[in-house]
Amino acid sequence: MNETDIYYSGVAAVIGPPNAGKSTLLNRCLEQKIAIVTPLPQTTRNRIQGILTGENWQMLLVDTPGLHKAKETINKEMVRIAMEALAEADVALLLADASDDARRREKRREEYLSWLEQVRCPVVLALNKTDLVSREQLPELLEWHSSLHPFAAVVPISARSGEGVQTLLRELVSRLPEGPQYYPADMPTDSTERFIAAELIREKIFLRTQQEVPYSTAVLIDAFQEDPEKGQAVIHATILVERDSQKGILIGKNGAMLGSIRKSATKEIEEMLGRKAQLRLFVKVRKDWTENAQILRELGM
Repeated sequence: MNETDIYYSGVAAVIGPPNAGKSTLLNRCLEQKIAIVTPLPQTTRNRIQGILTGENWQMLLVDTPGLHKAKETINKEMVRIAMEALAEADVALLLADASDDARRREKRREEYLSWLEQVRCPVVLALNKTDLVSREQLPELLEWHSSLHPFAAVVPISARSGEGVQTLLRELVSRLPEGPQYYPADMPTDSTERFIAAELIREKIFLRTQQEVPYSTAVLIDAFQEDPEKGQAVIHATILVERDSQKGILIGKNGAMLGSIRKSATKEIEEMLGRKAQLRLFVKVRKDWTENAQILRELGM
């Protein structure tokens, strides 16, 4: 790039309802996994920032917790995190789920409008999961969602297959202001290895345990050390639960469930680190930790 060329940079905040596919889209854009993905809603709890760099631009793509009507302390914190990301964005991306039926769309209309009225920057609408609807349905779906707001652009996509994602990225990048390059071009995220390791453990809990358990768990990394002699990372992590019964489910008969979580998490942590890892998991009961402000701060919320 010549010195006279203009450089563009800024923040694109991804917002939308739970389970719309925000984390899947972030991973697709980065072409690597930094955000955990499960079929259950409200998986993402923290702000996760991906860094996309082009020839003359850099975009900080922020994945946020799903916006929803929050009652519990932890859910209120999740919504606060999402709205704070939106407040500092140069462009917002509203991700909607094309597979929602008419009843669910109408139920969400008021929520969509309440979020959108708080936005002070251009908003691009991405209608996700278009691979799950017929071509005949798509025009009606695009018309319904387009009526919610004077969007800067409307792009149908499938984050899972990648269809339409490059078009979406061009729309977002074209709305970035002039600015500096904030991070090295080969840096995909500012999240630490500790944070991503904790998230990968939590993902396996979501995927392997009964529905009551995932939302009552948190993962704290107690130690993240290097063993130069063995060329591996040694990670100690504590899984918090709210009740003794949940601890029993997590550990499983003869430790089988915890062993399965450890094994699958270790595999992905090793892929992330590019080296061997030894993962040691412990389960502790902390009653009502989701209402404990100090624990939520430890979790970065």
